[in-house]
Amino acid sequence: MADLRTNFAGIESPNPFWLASGPPTNTYGQVAKAFDQGWGGAVWKTIGEPIINVFSRYGSVDLGANRMMGFNNIELISDRPIAGNLKEIAEVKRNYPKHAVIASLMVESKQKAWHEIVKQTEDTGADGIELNFGCPHGMSERGMGSAVGQVPDYTCQIVGWVKEVATIPVIVKLTPNVTDITYIARAAVKGGADALSLINTINSIVGVDLTTFEPQPSVAGKSSHGGYCGPAVKPIALHLVSAVAGDAAVKIPISGIGGIATWRDAAEFIALGAGTLQVCTAVMHYGFRIVEDLTDGLSNWMDDRGHRTLADVRGRALPRVAKWEDLDLNYHLLAHIDQDKCIKCELCWTACEDGAHQAIRRLPRDNGGPVVEIIEEACVGCNLCAAVCPVQECITMRKVPNDYAPVTWKEYAAGKGKLAPRSEQFHTATWSPSAKH
Repeated sequence: MADLRTNFAGIESPNPFWLASGPPTNTYGQVAKAFDQGWGGAVWKTIGEPIINVFSRYGSVDLGANRMMGFNNIELISDRPIAGNLKEIAEVKRNYPKHAVIASLMVESKQKAWHEIVKQTEDTGADGIELNFGCPHGMSERGMGSAVGQVPDYTCQIVGWVKEVATIPVIVKLTPNVTDITYIARAAVKGGADALSLINTINSIVGVDLTTFEPQPSVAGKSSHGGYCGPAVKPIALHLVSAVAGDAAVKIPISGIGGIATWRDAAEFIALGAGTLQVCTAVMHYGFRIVEDLTDGLSNWMDDRGHRTLADVRGRALPRVAKWEDLDLNYHLLAHIDQDKCIKCELCWTACEDGAHQAIRRLPRDNGGPVVEIIEEACVGCNLCAAVCPVQECITMRKVPNDYAPVTWKEYAAGKGKLAPRSEQFHTATWSPSAKH
């Protein structure tokens, strides 16, 4: 059986699935219930001087019948007193000693304020501290959250203040609302961070009511930019996790956050370097019970693949993340249509004809045979037809063999390699629909 036990920067938990800081970790009752149902850890909803939240807080983007593909919030940090939160953290840790309990903190950017909150937090017995340098709304306007996390010098300085007094691991939560997240990650490392977590939410306006012209979610006819999360942000999160995990100047553990809802999502984050997985939006959608599918699915996949521990998987995909100029120009694919599976919807033809390379031919419908076929001399293997096809495995991409050695753009530009005939053909030719039809 796969071993899901996790040691993250010295913090142990029975599995890598942690609740991310947010509404599901606001009280003792919620976190205790989550641990009873199988979650390995929890990052408490961010603690600081209590704030007053507005009443309309959430908005979402649906995709067809799928609700909450993207989720937006304008909620701020905990509206409960610091003392009450810390008391409940101590109670959770006392009753669940084998689970990871992390306190998320955010206070004004003063050395004394950080020293005081860190000392108070350590008295609870919490396993670690997460510094919320990522909140993109409300708190940033007060000089906290992403206002700190967007400036490397501020990040480094405040992490340094925290490390002056902290005796437990310090995790720095990074904002994606920057040009290059690795600069902030390096600043956190320079300040002494023990680990990183990413990503926090992305600045967004989720939509506009076209009857009232009120941005959503509306608060008495107005709204504000908020934090975007949920399945829609997963590709962005995967990219940023890989960028930080692959940076030679970082090399500290990473807790992955952003759109994780299934065990497959979790496995992808781990393969790109994450040590633990933090989940929030999926819990807000489906409840704590999803942890059963997360743990069972990840464990079964590891068993099927012969992976004994999470270390066997962690970072396995990182060496395959390359710059574009390092990709092989002589690797050729062609689309293939399984005519027995084709339902004759012609969506592939429409997509390719109007949105790609006009490499699919329509055929007459009066003979009962195929209605679309690939024009192989025009196909560039872009995958669009396979992506839009509603039938699984009806359109597949097949490798075209050739005898030419791999060559990258850098090599070709420097005259150090040769392009296979098809690469040369597309490099020099100008195609037009009339020429191919």
